[in-house]
Amino acid sequence: MPWASDVIYRYDGSFDGLLCCVFESFVRKEVPLDIVSEEESQWSLYPEKWIESDPDNAARVYRSLDRKIHPEAGQFVKDCFLTCLPSKELLIYRWICLGYRLGGAVVNELTEDTVFALNKAVKHLRHEAHLLTGFVRFSDYDGTLVSVIEPKNTVLPLLIEHFCGRYPEERFLIYDKPHRMALIYRPYEAE
Repeated sequence: MPWASDVIYRYDGSFDGLLCCVFESFVRKEVPLDIVSEEESQWSLYPEKWIESDPDNAARVYRSLDRKIHPEAGQFVKDCFLTCLPSKELLIYRWICLGYRLGGAVVNELTEDTVFALNKAVKHLRHEAHLLTGFVRFSDYDGTLVSVIEPKNTVLPLLIEHFCGRYPEERFLIYDKPHRMALIYRPYEAE
């Protein structure tokens, strides 16, 4: 990509917001120096640009991942977003740009620092989620099972299918303390 820019993208911290940063970069033909969420307090001498989340633009970028890169690229990018990797947004952006250029070959480019770092982070995420499927312990509070977990990564979205399938008739709550998220389940209904 021959474009260059001295701007930092700031977004709302959502997955759709990150995909909108990718969209904005390609539309404006600029490469951001960094991509940071609104919660991150970062001081910089470079100008910042607020990137508004647009579900249509995010969906457009997401569809392009599986089509232009690899059939599992969309899921890989989602998993990358759930990791605790520092500067993951910029690494994801770089991986997508590399994927658009190389296509499916990007998944085998493990000597490339960006690809290696994201693969390692996703492996850590999936391993942590797998461990929690066996180590989450519940306490009974008036007929509702409650558990508090403290994972490094945002693993709750990866645990939904396992616990909802394992306890389909129960009421339970799993609270992810570091990320301030909760999985609330009533029979056959998860939030």
